[in-house]
Amino acid sequence: MAYSLGDGPHGREGTALAIRTVLEKAGIPVGSFQDGTQHPSFPVQLLVEGGQAVVTMPHLKAQCPVPHEWLAAADACGHAYFVVTTRAWTEAVPGRPVTEEALTQFAGDANTLEYAAHCLLPVRKLRF
Repeated sequence: MAYSLGDGPHGREGTALAIRTVLEKAGIPVGSFQDGTQHPSFPVQLLVEGGQAVVTMPHLKAQCPVPHEWLAAADACGHAYFVVTTRAWTEAVPGRPVTEEALTQFAGDANTLEYAAHCLLPVRKLRF
């Protein structure tokens, strides 16, 4: 899941509008589901390597460590479900872990999911 902190110069509303615009220009509008596993040139890419997940899309690149259980599931399935919400998560602080309860509360909230683009992404790995 990708989200903003809502701390841009135009506050939460301006940040939400900016994210919505980026998503629409990338062809994955808010409120939609896109199956990126069926489109090789899908604008959102997921690279999984070295215990890290890296998501790249126009104007956004995010990298984070992921649990071993997530890695095993992603390897077994060959894809991952990705959500980009326009709803700011102001309580999340970069570099600080969040509790499972806080994540479940935010990620499972109807507004978080309704004001989001949803994608199924193929898991890609580096090739040597």
